[in-house]
Amino acid sequence: MDDRSDHRAEIRDFLVGRRARITPEQAGLPTSGRRRVPGLRREEVAVLAGVSTEWYTRLEKGHISGVSEDVLAAVAQALHLDEDERTYLFDLARAARPARRTPSRRRDVEVPPRTQWLLDTIAMSAAFVRNGRLDVVATNPLARALHAPMFDSPATDGRGRANFARYHFLDAGSRDFFADWESGAAATVALLRAEAGREPHDRALRELIGELSTLSPDFRTLWAAHDVRIRHEGTKRLRHPEAGLLELTYQSLDLPVSHRAVHDLSLYTAEPGSTSEERLGLLASLAATAARPAESGRLR
Repeated sequence: MDDRSDHRAEIRDFLVGRRARITPEQAGLPTSGRRRVPGLRREEVAVLAGVSTEWYTRLEKGHISGVSEDVLAAVAQALHLDEDERTYLFDLARAARPARRTPSRRRDVEVPPRTQWLLDTIAMSAAFVRNGRLDVVATNPLARALHAPMFDSPATDGRGRANFARYHFLDAGSRDFFADWESGAAATVALLRAEAGREPHDRALRELIGELSTLSPDFRTLWAAHDVRIRHEGTKRLRHPEAGLLELTYQSLDLPVSHRAVHDLSLYTAEPGSTSEERLGLLASLAATAARPAESGRLR
């Protein structure tokens, strides 16, 4: 199967999955008799989007090139897509347009020193930078201490770099470290799905998805759901081998490192006065103590 066929399959599976989850009642349509398919029929989506059934059927088969943004927006509204799903649909349409030249291979971008300086000034929050493939490309000492099981895991990439997806699905210890492993795994796959829509020609991303699909049945199941997530924030519970159970809030912010790649600055913090804050403070102290000998060694 070539790249175009793969891309059409992505569009088809995404649209079919979104159509199947909407009931006629949710769409404001009358219901009568037995229905052979879950959710809406193609002709019902076509009516809601203001297009012909033949046209929508062609779209759902993956022929999205040349479709106007207004029509895509109407389809997104008919399918009740949320903001992340709508963005993903538009990314798929952009990727389907004929390229004027061969797409360049995206190169990894080094995090500039000023970003590392910023991370090092953050003392009571675990702060790190990750790229769209979920590689961790820069950290402060607390982030490395907090995620020590992931950094020490054999499930790193070929360069020994920690990756959230590889740790989630290729290291059985992740189920102990992440107290809510199922929800975290689903979010991880949804983030990769969004990145695949943004960067369909990223060879390293395709290789990562292929490896995870081959080695992890859990990943294959979640990938087939076509769920999409762009924003990453909420609450996470971690069972740390030294600090115990930590309940932390996390927030990801866009980091403008390069126009050619997506980078996020992620911050993990604890509620003031909580047990988790005390335990996070203990980890911060241990991380600072461990960092001092290395710093003094560099000064000699």
